Amino acid sequence: MFENGRVSGEIRSTYLDYKPKKSTNKDTYATAVGGYLKYELSEMNGFSGTFTFTTSHDVGFATGKEGIRQNSELSSSNGAYTTLSEVYVNYNYDTFNIRAGRQLIDTPLADSDDIRMIANTFEAYIASYEISNFTFIIGNLQNWQGTDAGLDNGWVKAGENGTLFGSVAYANEILEASAWYYNITKLTNASYFDVSLKYDLNSNISILGALQYLHESEISNSGIEASIYGALAEVSVSDFGFSAAYNKSLRKSGKETFSGFGGGTLFTNMDTMILNDIAVDRKVDMWAAAISYEFNDLLVYYVYGDSDGGADSFGKKAHIIEQDFCIEYSIIRDKLVAYSVYAVQEDKENIAKTDSDWKRFQLMLAYSF
Repeated sequence: MFENGRVSGEIRSTYLDYKPKKSTNKDTYATAVGGYLKYELSEMNGFSGTFTFTTSHDVGFATGKEGIRQNSELSSSNGAYTTLSEVYVNYNYDTFNIRAGRQLIDTPLADSDDIRMIANTFEAYIASYEISNFTFIIGNLQNWQGTDAGLDNGWVKAGENGTLFGSVAYANEILEASAWYYNITKLTNASYFDVSLKYDLNSNISILGALQYLHESEISNSGIEASIYGALAEVSVSDFGFSAAYNKSLRKSGKETFSGFGGGTLFTNMDTMILNDIAVDRKVDMWAAAISYEFNDLLVYYVYGDSDGGADSFGKKAHIIEQDFCIEYSIIRDKLVAYSVYAVQEDKENIAKTDSDWKRFQLMLAYSF
């Protein structure tokens, strides 16, 4: 197990600048360096294991003053974050797999959302089984950490007494479908369903259509209750891609939605804006449209999102748009990648500038080994 063990990792540096338009809010910025170092034991009699050390530290001269101009999304308000992000034991037999410990997870309501310096990871127990085109998963989440959990908080509970979840998924060359259920203790019972169809018209043109539905029911007067529908259409023509997405959240009086432990799974999620931002005690219609171009090692894309919320119990409406301009370039294929995003958000409901009026720029360099 040890002689054939494997070491891998990534060195990452990110610059993040946030400029609010509201006069009482200050610009914040930060530059951080860090990454992760992973050691994976080779499998023996079905058993293996992994240890991953993750860290991020602010670069002082390129970071705003702590507590005033510093952006804490990269390495916490203290300017440093370090954790043993993965440490698990894995057992595999044929198509059955069980994993226990700290690990990366990507599910509809719990995911890694690796968009800053620190990805989300979870203390969890997960078993999966594959048969024919079906995959069955059951699991228990206890704690999680990462950018979405708040780097100042470290490891926090995933539900007051954890989260139980299970799923069944089916996939072939054309059709993919899945059904998920989560019991997030003292918060909500959530059911999620999606289905997608992909078809290649020829070697240059492909189309994809997808539907999704998320239902959340309240537990212990948590205030989390929602019904959300979604649809997505994509067309790829040679090096160009075009897509349109729609999500609708029905109004639940006095209730709000929960996007999960991570970035969430809705089709209309933007770089920063998600439907949850305004789906409190009101119905919301959110649209997103994107165009992309990919040539060799360069990917350029633009996304426009419009989130329109109806009146809440006090008659107050909400309307926010966000535009994302993104470039991704593989400087050394599979080794060194540069990624930048320039996001602009505007509050269309209020004449005066609010917390929803801002500009944001992020540049990331990542070297994998």
